[in-house]
Amino acid sequence: MSGLFSKILIPVDLAELIVLKSALEKAVALANWCGADFRLVNVQNLLPLTFMDYVPADFDDLQKREASAQLINMESKIALPKERVSSCVRIGSIYSEILSEADEWGADLIVVGSHRPAMSTYLLGSNAKTIVRHAKCSVLVVRD
Repeated sequence: MSGLFSKILIPVDLAELIVLKSALEKAVALANWCGADFRLVNVQNLLPLTFMDYVPADFDDLQKREASAQLINMESKIALPKERVSSCVRIGSIYSEILSEADEWGADLIVVGSHRPAMSTYLLGSNAKTIVRHAKCSVLVVRD
């Protein structure tokens, strides 16, 4: 079925791949069903200035290159035509960079993986909650 969604964005936390598994499976199935383009996006936090004396000068670039290599490896395992799959690494605040990427790329769906709610999540909030609240497109939150 074409037309439902044409561009699906999936945020990837490389430190939480277990949370991603179910969301990724559902997002790929939906992209297959809709004939949608598919983009993985990872956001690397900026290193605070107070730590700059303790890391190599090109630390942010190294982090970005490593994340990009991991995303390219993930891309190769996604069961979609390769011309419909892409990835990018952004640097900054997680939810604002995901929302910016969704806007700039023209995503009409963001698929976010999430843990089951716990008391700490209710009290502290989460990036998923902020994405749902502020996205200009539809958001699907997939529980693991």
